[in-house]
Amino acid sequence: MLSVKKIPVISKDRVRNMRITGVNIPDNKKIETALTYVYGVGHSSAINILTQTKINKDKLAKDLTPQEVNKLQTILDKEYQIGGELRQMAKRNINRLKEIQSYRGSRHARNLPARGQRTKSNSRTVRGNVRKTAGSGRRKAELR
Repeated sequence: MLSVKKIPVISKDRVRNMRITGVNIPDNKKIETALTYVYGVGHSSAINILTQTKINKDKLAKDLTPQEVNKLQTILDKEYQIGGELRQMAKRNINRLKEIQSYRGSRHARNLPARGQRTKSNSRTVRGNVRKTAGSGRRKAELR
């Protein structure tokens, strides 16, 4: 018996595998959540964008029309700093702090927390899982 594959029929008024500003937007999520996949767009920004474009926030991303995608694209390009541009701006700000040798800049340079967190017990995500106490680690073979 031959198996017949069903080819999904996509109507012309829908967009599949939508890309906004170089980011793949998931098809089966509500557009309110799917917009947050773009770097620099959070939940509240996504809601503001959808109210400006008058798109229903409960609509799935795959159900958007090409006109709606164009509206989203133009608002994101005009009014928001997103993606690589935002990453470059953050990197420039950190480099500026390092150049003027501020306290925060020195913390960034040494990969330590820059916003006042304690480092004696915590900060494992920044320092790595390094324990700098006297009794930690395995004993060497010659000491046994």
